[in-house]
Amino acid sequence: MTAPNIPSRSAAGFLPALEGMRGIAAVGVLITHVAFQTGAVHDPWIGRVWGRFDLAVALFFALSGFLLWRPHAAAARDEADRPSTRRYFLSRAARILPAYWVAVILILWLLPGAGGGPTVWWANLALVQVFVPLTLTEGLTQMWSLSVEVAFYLVLPLLAWSVSRLRGDTARFRIPVLLGAAVLSLAWVWVPVPTQDHINHDNWLPGYMPWFAAGMILAELAVHPPTWMHRLAAKRHIMAIAALVAFGLATTPLAGPKTLTTLEPWEYNGKIVLGAVVSFVLLAPLVLAPRAEHRILASPLALTIGRWSYGIFIWHLAVLAVVLPVFGIPAFQGRFWFVLAVTIVLSVAVASVSYAFVEEPARRAFRRWERRRQNSGTSAVRDAATPTATSPTSAAN
Repeated sequence: MTAPNIPSRSAAGFLPALEGMRGIAAVGVLITHVAFQTGAVHDPWIGRVWGRFDLAVALFFALSGFLLWRPHAAAARDEADRPSTRRYFLSRAARILPAYWVAVILILWLLPGAGGGPTVWWANLALVQVFVPLTLTEGLTQMWSLSVEVAFYLVLPLLAWSVSRLRGDTARFRIPVLLGAAVLSLAWVWVPVPTQDHINHDNWLPGYMPWFAAGMILAELAVHPPTWMHRLAAKRHIMAIAALVAFGLATTPLAGPKTLTTLEPWEYNGKIVLGAVVSFVLLAPLVLAPRAEHRILASPLALTIGRWSYGIFIWHLAVLAVVLPVFGIPAFQGRFWFVLAVTIVLSVAVASVSYAFVEEPARRAFRRWERRRQNSGTSAVRDAATPTATSPTSAAN
């Protein structure tokens, strides 16, 4: 157990269980899309459950909030240097864009029904689909959430700067500030923002800030001296029950209808709040009690699926759009389990190829570039500090 009054550093670095949880989130998104495409969401008994697997997006957002905010939380308590904004943007671009651009180009080029004019192409390539009408096309409709996530990436340095004065002794106020901002963002759905037809402003970043904030608050707690929340997070059975209760409530009308329709403001906020709770209580045991064993989430299979999770996310709808006609299954006409099994197998296969030939090479290229830059900087410092025979002053020093 971490000693009292000492900030917990155990959540630093790679946490295998988070990788496994990312894989679960990707499969959750896949499940809900298969359920909609096969009509399984209309089942009177379990349809709402399948439909509400879309809260896996909340889990994705909370994971991003935790992982990207954690360096800032540590820096505020002098446990680490402030992260470089330049490096942050470059690493995000190297992680997200290569595989995404490959998927967009191939899907728009090859998938029947996915094509479109120049607007569809540039809006998808630029990840601004939530701002441009009628650009979420077949095989790429799930990218609305990636568009929102990239918006979060862009504003995160500004968010970090806005609370940068809360350091050292005042760092304890960072959690209340983040929580207050998340609560205030719930008013976004009522803000009268003028938009074009077919664009809903509640699909923009401010509407989803509570989901990101769930992870950001966990990042603050992870470097905070142990509290009652750390002790509660260690009781995994309680957190599991809380997650099930919150998810169960999300399957009721509190979070809106089970179909893809525009939600009333109170339904929208009900879904947002419950999604934040689900993601918070699922991640809390992994980041606030990381020394506990997480055999399933840290298993080789879970880690592999987690490693390929981004590819599963960006490719699964294109795979689903191919599976239905290939097997002669009309949309919304059933065969959920068969379509789900085939879509999972093929999506995992495509994701593994994406990881091996696009994602990992892009990461390695970024790491090589970073090492060259660091070595160049080190050499420059060494050369500047080395005395030369033609410099009496340097020789004297």
